[in-house]
Amino acid sequence: MMFFFILLMVSLVFFPYLLIPFGTFFLLLLLLLPFKFTLDSLINLFSVPSQIYHIATNPVLRKNHALEHATVNILEQEYGYQGLAGYAEDSGFYIIGAVNIWTVEEAARRGLALLNQGFSKLAIHTRCGTSITAANFISAVIFLFLLFYTGNFSIFNMLIAIVMANLAGPLLGQLLQRYFTTSSNVREMEIVSAGYTERKFWNSPVKVFVKTERIPYL
Repeated sequence: MMFFFILLMVSLVFFPYLLIPFGTFFLLLLLLLPFKFTLDSLINLFSVPSQIYHIATNPVLRKNHALEHATVNILEQEYGYQGLAGYAEDSGFYIIGAVNIWTVEEAARRGLALLNQGFSKLAIHTRCGTSITAANFISAVIFLFLLFYTGNFSIFNMLIAIVMANLAGPLLGQLLQRYFTTSSNVREMEIVSAGYTERKFWNSPVKVFVKTERIPYL
């Protein structure tokens, strides 16, 4: 990346006429960016509540989401993993980036036990996609409000929306996790197994699926 940047700078020094197409492209980008942001904001305004509603109305998915977070928190806090990711489904959850399935399963079982002991904070994770979704929604609301209030497709309005979303997004994301997208009440859940999933590409990150089931007699 640095090589291409240096090459670009050298080219502009020795061939200044290249500034014309680069400048034109930059100005065009500045003009089109607010329009794209407006379109994205309109999409987020309707899609984000739909996504939250889909999770909030699925009790099993909320419990698996909580177990996924608890597993990631334990792997990062007690096993030294960093930058893990994951997502939940009705039948379990995925942990992306951990290479040892035995460690993942152990962390999942420990997470389940701790949640049942009342450690509900383990169900919340700062890097959850819910926080990103919340930030997108906040930026959409603020930008569209400023758009209709001022009547201008302004990059300044866009920057205000992005800054406000990054400030308020994490807090709203944690509230959404606590009350809508996770459930720490996992007493009737059990960890069945953990195993690797097939990698689509040779450089794809390691993905472990932890299968869960609801204990039928509870």
